[in-house]
Amino acid sequence: MQARTVAVIGSGRIGRAWAIVFARSGAQVRIHDAAPDMLAGALPAICESVADLASFGLIDESVDSIVARIRACDTLAEAVADADLVQENIAELVQAKHALFAELDALTKPDALLASSTSGLPVSTFTEGLLGRSRCLVAHPVNPPSLVPLVELCGAPWTLDETLQRARAVYEEAGQKPVVVNREISGFLLNRLQGAVLDEALSLYEHGYASAADLDTVMRDGLAMRWSFMGPFETIDLNAPGGVADYASRYGATYRTISVTRVPFDWNAETLSKVDAERREVLARDLIEERSRWRDRRLMALLAHRRALDAISRNGGDSTA
Repeated sequence: MQARTVAVIGSGRIGRAWAIVFARSGAQVRIHDAAPDMLAGALPAICESVADLASFGLIDESVDSIVARIRACDTLAEAVADADLVQENIAELVQAKHALFAELDALTKPDALLASSTSGLPVSTFTEGLLGRSRCLVAHPVNPPSLVPLVELCGAPWTLDETLQRARAVYEEAGQKPVVVNREISGFLLNRLQGAVLDEALSLYEHGYASAADLDTVMRDGLAMRWSFMGPFETIDLNAPGGVADYASRYGATYRTISVTRVPFDWNAETLSKVDAERREVLARDLIEERSRWRDRRLMALLAHRRALDAISRNGGDSTA
């Protein structure tokens, strides 16, 4: 990554992961949190996470070298003073984000990119009226961005195309996989796709078609096997001899029938309580954090595997390379 300074505002799980993303790509990272206790715990947690990455061969230098690029800053002004990019990770509250972005607009250099990690709020809801609103955008990651590289870039009507182009280059240099959402929409792309699957899964569960465990199996050992390395359009393109058009002619009528019988899920408490009870039989509530760490290690193993496959592909398919 080019010599850059990145300010990460908010030192929770997402903020810490972003700090790792930028530091491992060579940037100088300044992390700040309005809560001193959170900030105090940030660097030890980051060090532990980077050590985990090292154990899977996912970093190319020492743990100490990466962590040394990250500095905790007691004040917002100190964190953002020389930043080329500010990555905001505070609570999903419009008023709080509006207040913070007003500060960022005043404290940062005029060409700094101001990005929010919000998972659902359009950037237009908290940047209207700012003098530098044309440099503001959403850069929505997947938790945690240090393990899942997708980042969704979405501007407001007043965000410059140059802002999105510059942002895309920065995130690509940091090793992420940026996509551009062409215009604002609630939930952006990933959460809408995830929401559609989750809505159908909950509806199928509510109407008694399968248990939560079996529906998880359908995803984990069925759809996710292909979707872990190709998207839905490529999937259907390869599932019929003539590609997408052939697939549509073969199965379009079936999907139209399915859509007619689909019943949206209204997120009622009774069904959600049943799902929760079924999950608690499998995983006690006090073990969720431990299982989350297991998930992250599985993601690391998958990343290491994909990196090995990419190396084989670059060497012409020679599995001995």
